Amino acid sequence: MGTVTIGVSIAVPEPHGSLLQERRAGFGDAAAHGIPTHVTLLPPTEIDSAALAAVEAHLSEVAAAGRPFPMRLCGTGTFRPLSPVVYVRVVEGADGCAWLQQRVRAASGPLERELQFPYHPHVTVAHGIDEAAMDRAFAELADFEAEWPCTGFALHEQGLDGVWRKLHEYAFGGSVVPPQAGHAERGSIASR
Repeated sequence: MGTVTIGVSIAVPEPHGSLLQERRAGFGDAAAHGIPTHVTLLPPTEIDSAALAAVEAHLSEVAAAGRPFPMRLCGTGTFRPLSPVVYVRVVEGADGCAWLQQRVRAASGPLERELQFPYHPHVTVAHGIDEAAMDRAFAELADFEAEWPCTGFALHEQGLDGVWRKLHEYAFGGSVVPPQAGHAERGSIASR
């Protein structure tokens, strides 16, 4: 059957998601339009296609145990020089994100994996672009703020074109919402 690359993330809702995505593109990040705005719970992970049903069942269990929590973004940070990333900081909701990502990657489930970096919830706004553009992203979004209630997360698959598409949304309490037929949505799970 082959393999697929998947990831799990919390979407940054509108109008904030589109605004940050357009800003990311404006800083020169070529991947911006294939990676809508998000907080990663599981970075890009290659799995056997046959394992997708087990992954979906596992994520349903994680969502069933989850409860809504407040999310708030405020200001910028960077992983430079370790990694060429500028991000918007998660200043409220980080504990909820950490709880979720631990359960998504639990040893008892099909998505157990080690992370390249310690988990640090954030919203990437510039990745792998020139230093001057990274500095601009850091400065221009320093006053950015957004807040919303996090009520679930989504599973995404990366297409051959490099674009991430939502497969399912998982609402806390256990409901699964597939994307509308004919409306595959772009989603994201880029790790940095």
